[in-house]
Amino acid sequence: MALVLASAVLWSTAGPFVRMAGLDVWSILGWRSLFSVVVLGGWMLLRPGAETRNLRFGLPGAILVALTVVANATYIMALSWTSVANVMTVYATLPFVATAIAFLWLGDRVTMRFIIAGLMAFGGVCAMVGASFSPADLRGIAAAAAMTLFFAAPLVVMRRYPNLDTLKMVTWAALCGMIVAVPLMPHDTLPSGQALLACALYGVVTTGLGYILVLIGGRIVGAGEAGFLSMLDVVLGPLWMWIFFDETVSATTLAGGATVLGAVLWYLSGGRRRTAAPA
Repeated sequence: MALVLASAVLWSTAGPFVRMAGLDVWSILGWRSLFSVVVLGGWMLLRPGAETRNLRFGLPGAILVALTVVANATYIMALSWTSVANVMTVYATLPFVATAIAFLWLGDRVTMRFIIAGLMAFGGVCAMVGASFSPADLRGIAAAAAMTLFFAAPLVVMRRYPNLDTLKMVTWAALCGMIVAVPLMPHDTLPSGQALLACALYGVVTTGLGYILVLIGGRIVGAGEAGFLSMLDVVLGPLWMWIFFDETVSATTLAGGATVLGAVLWYLSGGRRRTAAPA
């Protein structure tokens, strides 16, 4: 549980590092991906029992990599275009989006609890969108919605193909993200030292170490507990922006975010109790 909590804290630092970098979307994606490849690739080669020579993967792995690349890019777009509170409010709906995809693709059963909680979360997002008047905010919220979709889809892919090496897939996604970003980056000047430091921290701390910690801890705690603990980054992300960048949250956005988070926690708490009951 401590490892999963630590990973949630590290993931919540994405917004401050994007603001600190102050670069365009593709520059942040490219430099962040470079540092992520170093950390994740090193862990992939050094982890106990790693099959370091087998770097290939099939069609499901390629789909997972492509989805993750798009998710990473749209995440940076959303953080660059609107407030972190708006992004986290939309991102908190990820359990509902993943469940809906699993229902449509895998035929998973959808409970009445899911429908009620999903409608509550949708209402919270609508309230938050209604409080966003600028085109930049609306563009950022649209990017956050796309990001949530493309983060949810890999969860269903990994459930459908449980033998996929997720660490390998995430490492390949970082490498492919760098390849995609490099041609789109401005090449006339190099980023400042502060910008490079922010991208390095984003790639090493937020993505690299955050993923490694949840990979280790997630195998020990149950899925319900991991879901609860991972929600911490939804709360901490806007908090860091308020402390370090004085990014305030409107009352309507705060109410919408609280509604979404409450719906998610209520939904996950029911699944946790059902899972724990037979034991």
